[in-house]
Amino acid sequence: MADVDIPQAEADALIAMEKQCVDKKNWLFPGPGARLAIALASRDKRENFVLDITRAQIKLTKATYQNRARQAIILMRLDLDGPLHRNPDDQEIPCPHLHIYREGYADKWAVPAPIDRYPSSQDLYSALDAFMRHCNITEPPQIDRGLFS
Repeated sequence: MADVDIPQAEADALIAMEKQCVDKKNWLFPGPGARLAIALASRDKRENFVLDITRAQIKLTKATYQNRARQAIILMRLDLDGPLHRNPDDQEIPCPHLHIYREGYADKWAVPAPIDRYPSSQDLYSALDAFMRHCNITEPPQIDRGLFS
């Protein structure tokens, strides 16, 4: 994704904004090596968002959930069962970790995923549900569990 810099207040407002799924259909949770991009919109339809779900091919417990605004601005990303992340200050953050947009750095900073929000990070489906709540997706897409979720 291209780095697009917006003011922190604008990013915070986009993160806090209620989001709803655009397509009222059932989605299948991606299997190993697959990905899914689901269109979202603000309640007033003025802002468009995307919920990305990406699964690793080999390591079945590795996944990434991402919420983007305006196609290219990564607002939040949750990485599950992947490698350490190195922040710009050289601090290493273990998985699961959460990236939240930071002005001047986009999604380059991560923090440990808060246990109170993500108590079941090994359960990919539960972690996705928690991530959608964290992103304020108030009308989430209907995502059916697949064989490997």
